[in-house]
Amino acid sequence: MPATQTARRVRAAMPGKRAINLSLSSDVLDAAKHLEINISQVCDNHLREVVRREQERKWREDHADFIAAYNATIETEGLPLDEWRSF
Repeated sequence: MPATQTARRVRAAMPGKRAINLSLSSDVLDAAKHLEINISQVCDNHLREVVRREQERKWREDHADFIAAYNATIETEGLPLDEWRSF
């Protein structure tokens, strides 16, 4: 079977995923293979976490003015309905 057909079958078997080229340190790659670590899964999981943290950081940066204004309002006026809170 030609390589392109094999690649298509692999992509079809992994919905939502695609093959890419990565450069990894050969010593770490060899050790991971020796330890039977699923390199794709580890890379995917770690990249998801890095992306999530970066999206959170960017959201906070994009909304910093609103957050500061809201916090200033709470500091000045207190929490809404705070006078009826029983705890």
